[in-house]
Amino acid sequence: MELLAEAIAVAGKAIGAGLCMGIGAVGPGIGEGNAVGKALEGMARQPEVSGTLRSTMIMGCAIAETTGIYSLLIAFLILFAL
Repeated sequence: MELLAEAIAVAGKAIGAGLCMGIGAVGPGIGEGNAVGKALEGMARQPEVSGTLRSTMIMGCAIAETTGIYSLLIAFLILFAL
């Protein structure tokens, strides 16, 4: 009986970590894709401000990527610390 309870707990951890990464990786992917697309559109319309747009885009993508990194951290905590 105890072996079954342990197996259910391990399965719950795996499902929880998978959901955490599945949901947590979608947001940054959509956000970064949108940011890059709009920045490229802006660079095509006004090439003289491409340096400013590029640096702002890279900063925004870095901030958006932290959400995915936090999701990865939480997934590792679920798997190995709990």
